[in-house]
Amino acid sequence: MNIRSLTRGDGVVIGAAVLLFIASFLQLYSASGFNVDINGWENLGVGFGTYLGGVIGAALIVVNRILPQPRKVAGLDLGTVGVSFTILAAWSMFWTLVDVPEGGSAAAGLILGFIAALVLAAGAVATPLVPALQAALLPAPSPAAPQPYGAQPPGGYGYPGAQGQPQQPYGGQPQAGQPFGGGQPQAPAPTAGGDFSPFWFAVPVPRPLFAEDGSPTPIAELAPGTWYLAVEQRGATLVAQTQDGRRGVLQDTSGIQRG
Repeated sequence: MNIRSLTRGDGVVIGAAVLLFIASFLQLYSASGFNVDINGWENLGVGFGTYLGGVIGAALIVVNRILPQPRKVAGLDLGTVGVSFTILAAWSMFWTLVDVPEGGSAAAGLILGFIAALVLAAGAVATPLVPALQAALLPAPSPAAPQPYGAQPPGGYGYPGAQGQPQQPYGGQPQAGQPFGGGQPQAPAPTAGGDFSPFWFAVPVPRPLFAEDGSPTPIAELAPGTWYLAVEQRGATLVAQTQDGRRGVLQDTSGIQRG
C-alpha cells in the first residue's frame, strides 16, 4: 500500500467521513419544551444505513486508492462501490432532514450529518473529474542529500540514482554512465539504435500503467513519491517497470520528474 497515492479529493472524502461519524453521536431532533435526546445510533436504520454507510463508502474509496492494483467486488470496481455508498448516504440524509417528525426540528446531528454526507458524495464524484482534486495529498519526498566521502550510499530498487544530482524533466539529455543506485543490478541495456538510455522517473499525480499488448485495462497505477524505471520509449509513451517487476506502457508522460 502507498499512502502517497492519495489525492486532495481523497483528503476531502476522509475529512467528510470523520465529520459524518462525529455527527452520528449528536442529537438528531429538538422540540420546544421537550428533551429529545436521540442520536443516530438510537435508530439502527439511520445509524447503520446512513451514517455508517457513508463512512464505509469513504473507506472503500481510500483503500482502493492506496492498493497497488484496483480491486473488484462482484465485478465492480471497489472505488465505484464506495462512491455509490456515499451518494446513497447523502440521498438518505436529505430525506431524513426533510421528513422531520411533526412538532420537532432538525438538531445538530442531522444538520451536520447532511452537510458532511453532501461534501463526502461531492468529493467522491468530483475527484476523477476535477484536476485540482487529483493532485497528490502528500508532497513527494525531496531528492536525497549528497553523501559525505566514504559514506555508504542508500540502495534498493526505486532509488533514483547518483547522489545529489538535480532532477531533470522528461526529455532532458541523459548523463552517460550514470548509475541507477548503489548495490542494485544494472538497468536494462538501451534499445536498438542507441538513442535511448533507461532512467528513473516519478509522476506528479497518480497515473495508470497499461499492458504492453494494448489492453485498455490498467495493470497498475503509478503513484507520486515513488521512483519507476523507464526501460523503453515508444513515440510519446514510455515502457515503465514497477518495483515489483511488472512492465507496462505509461501513456501520459507530461510533467514527470526525471531522476
